[in-house]
Amino acid sequence: MRPVLILALIIFGLIAAFSGCNTYNNFVDRDVEVENKWADVQSEYQRRADLIPNLVNTVKGAADFEQSTIAAVTEARAKATSIQIDPSNITPEQLQQFQAAQGELSSALGRLLMVTENYPELKATEAFRDLQAQLEGTENRIKVARNKFNAEVSEYNKAVRRFPAKFWATIFGFSDKAMFEAQEGSQNAPKVEF
Repeated sequence: MRPVLILALIIFGLIAAFSGCNTYNNFVDRDVEVENKWADVQSEYQRRADLIPNLVNTVKGAADFEQSTIAAVTEARAKATSIQIDPSNITPEQLQQFQAAQGELSSALGRLLMVTENYPELKATEAFRDLQAQLEGTENRIKVARNKFNAEVSEYNKAVRRFPAKFWATIFGFSDKAMFEAQEGSQNAPKVEF
């Protein structure tokens, strides 16, 4: 073989190797960011779960409360905190299961707060008002963390799908990650009747 051809093959091989290394490192950086954002989401959901026992105890102590409502909240909390997801391999099914459990907890909390409307003496206590404000703030923090997670997953998925990075993603075993999606029926505005 001619020395020029050998040199060209060596140069091409080096370029391909450097390209592969650079692309791999980019995928790793994106993957770590997705895991970081997932940890933020879990942290906010855990914050909410940690507030619930205090809220339930405050409600129990201040009113002769409907036990079924309290039991539903406690049960939903236990279910929501039992679901563990590996952030390095988030599948749409896992995320849907996690989201469904968190939705059940949100629904149970909503029912609890609706029932508290029947107890003005409870609403007047400072502890209950503080917990309710913390819970509302936490719900907002959850929304922000989920949005940041989705934004990072979107960037990761774009990096994995682009050409020629898609070629390297297949070789290195990187694939799309799941994002939070709106719950079914949320596109319809709720009807409010007076």
